[in-house]
Amino acid sequence: MQSTGTAYLLWLLGLIGLCGIHRFYCGRPLTGLLWLFTGGLLFIGQFIDLFLIPGMIESNNQRFANLLRRN
Repeated sequence: MQSTGTAYLLWLLGLIGLCGIHRFYCGRPLTGLLWLFTGGLLFIGQFIDLFLIPGMIESNNQRFANLLRRN
């Protein structure tokens, strides 16, 4: 299970040019690559993610919990 605090710490890496690392952590590798190659969509997407991270973490944790229930 991922934590919101870790995602925010990874989000902070965007301030030094590593945008999108938090998206890989949240289970969104395609948009993580997009953020990485476009500078967080010119940092606008990176800023918006500041508010979207809790929902991304909750969604990924729910997906992980559903996978565990199936097995």
